Amino acid sequence: MEEKQSHAGEQHPEEWRQDLSPDANAGQNYGTTGDDALLEAATAYDIKDLHNALDGFTGDELKRILVLPAGSRLQQGATYVDLSTPDRREFKAMGNVEAGPGNWFVPKSEIDYQVWNRLIGVTNPERTGEADEA
Repeated sequence: MEEKQSHAGEQHPEEWRQDLSPDANAGQNYGTTGDDALLEAATAYDIKDLHNALDGFTGDELKRILVLPAGSRLQQGATYVDLSTPDRREFKAMGNVEAGPGNWFVPKSEIDYQVWNRLIGVTNPERTGEADEA
């Protein structure tokens, strides 16, 4: 016997669902998430406007910067940066955040720390991999 997966609010008759459960799906993680979103992710190298905006990054570095596609749900508690914003500040995502068509969300967990530091504006050579080995 196959089990039917139900969503919040579906226990009510169709005509009364909105009244009885106006925010039934609030906080639910529907949509492309996790590994599925990463499989569909483009890279900063592939996105022409972003490629041009990240002056100073090599082609190899741009190819390692994964950008979540529109419609992807961000993982609650994970750290991201939106490269479409001028300040490029890192933030911890809430479960209801979804990538829109104007966002360039990059998950910190999918990038090496030196490139991450450069993306968020860290200039200390020891933290960006540009320090002398001496």
